[in-house]
Order: sequence, then C-alpha cells, then structure tokens
Amino acid sequence: MALDTDSMIDRRRLKRRLALWRIVALGAVLGLIAVAIGRAPRLTAEDHVAVLWIEGMILTDPYREEAIRALTVDDSVSALIVHIDSPGGTTFGSEALYLAVAEVSEVMPVVAVMNGVAASGGYMTALAADHILARESTITGSIGVIMQATNFVGLMEKLGIENDSIKSGPLKAEPNPMSRMTSEGREAARTVVKGVHEMFVDMVVEGRNMPREDAARRADGRIYTGTKAREVGLIDAIGGEEDAIAWLESEHGIDPDLPLIEVEIDYPERLIDQLASVVIGKPYLTERLRLDGLMSLWHPLSAE
Repeated sequence: MALDTDSMIDRRRLKRRLALWRIVALGAVLGLIAVAIGRAPRLTAEDHVAVLWIEGMILTDPYREEAIRALTVDDSVSALIVHIDSPGGTTFGSEALYLAVAEVSEVMPVVAVMNGVAASGGYMTALAADHILARESTITGSIGVIMQATNFVGLMEKLGIENDSIKSGPLKAEPNPMSRMTSEGREAARTVVKGVHEMFVDMVVEGRNMPREDAARRADGRIYTGTKAREVGLIDAIGGEEDAIAWLESEHGIDPDLPLIEVEIDYPERLIDQLASVVIGKPYLTERLRLDGLMSLWHPLSAE
C-alpha cells in the first residue's frame, strides 16, 4: 500500500513538472509569435509622406536600403523626407545609401532636412534629394575621402620585434601596419583616394546642377555652416521639416496635412536571439561595427 501511495505521489509530481514545462513552452511560442508580429512591416493604404532618419555613423546596411527601395512600389507614399544627423561614415555605405535614396527620387519628390551635422557621407546622402534644407548652424560639407594608415614599426623596433613577409608584388598589402609605407604604396593609395573623391565631386555636380570647377573648389574637405552652404549652392534653403512640407505643397501640390509615417526597417533576428529576448525580457542582439574601405567622415579631432 505504501508503494502505491509513493507511486501516486511520484506521478503527481511528474504531471506538475510536465504541466509547468508545457506552460513555459507555450509562453515561449506565444512570445515568438508576438515578436514576429511586432516586427512585421506595417502596411498602410493611407496616403502619407514617408520619413527616413539617418543618424550617427553611416555603415553598410542592406536592410535599410531594401526598406528605402520598397517605397518606390508603395502607392500610398506621396513623398519622402530624409532627416540627416550624421558626420558620415564609410564611403561604400554612404554611396549605397545615396543610390537607394536616388531611386526613390526618380518616382517621387524627396527632401533632405539636415539637422545638427550632415557632413561628408551625410552630405553625400543629401545629394540624392530634390531639395536640401539645413539650419543656419548646421555643420555640412566636408566633401572628401580619407584613408588612414597606422604602422607600429617604431614600437616594434623598441620591443625588438621584426616582421618578414613574402609578397607576390611590391604593392601587395599596402598600406601595412607592420611596415612603413613605401613611396610606391603611397602613390597607389593616393590614386585610389583621388578616384573615389572624383566620384564624390561627380555627385555634387549632378545633385546640385553645378559646374564641375565650382564643385571641385567646394570639395576641398572644408566644412560649412548651413548659412555658408546656402551661399555657395550646396543646399537650397534654410529651414526644417515644416519648410520641407511647405515645399512639397508649393512645388508638387502635396497635401500638407498628410500624415508623416516613419520608414520601418525590418531587421531579422535569429530564432535563438528572439527566444532569448522573450525569456530575458530585453534585446539579446549585439551590434557589429564594420569598416568597409575608405571613409567619408568628418571628425574634427583629426584637425587639432
């Protein structure tokens, strides 16, 4: 009889444990469903003006570019306002962003609104717009490209460390942090920088409808305030979002009362990250900083 009682108690404990795990599993599944629904792109049939925010360092972001290009086939979007508050970033990432915004400008009016800083790659992005606005104190310009190469040769010599390498050619792996840049390597790097800079100048010529000699003079790397940028033709007017809306109405007949809806970027999460987010109660993803090639970046500390 005691054995039967013990068996019954064990069965009840097992049932309670199974029930608990079933509840936990069900909660996790429901949580994942909620996350998936919450991250699904919001569809709206209501006519509106899309708003895109470009902030901080500009890096390669294919999901952002996909979300921007999706606007070109969304009949509910009447125009795009791009807010820019960025010192730039990688030249490759800035170029990709410029091209995505340029595609939108082919099918609808695009206005760029510069906030505190819209320099270098940030200004490159603005060049894809039909109309560029900035505040008087906005920092913009810095039209140029930079390649920075650091070497540890002096430190290695102090520590008695030597570096040997066998290369297929004299310019392979130049610049190299383990050796001083050769004159040939420096000239090769200068050629690359010059070529990409010419691309940037071409964007200024096309985006601002400016003679090339004027664009080249303004593309010496200096920064401009919004006021000065207006004087030299790098932007169209002083103003903010309200002025962008007014321009859209006066130049394109777009209803100023249309709602402003922010462009949503759908970043996919791995299943394990989604589950961790549900269980832990906070995002479990880590950000990755990628530096892909040359930099179109304004960083004032380098000028000191």
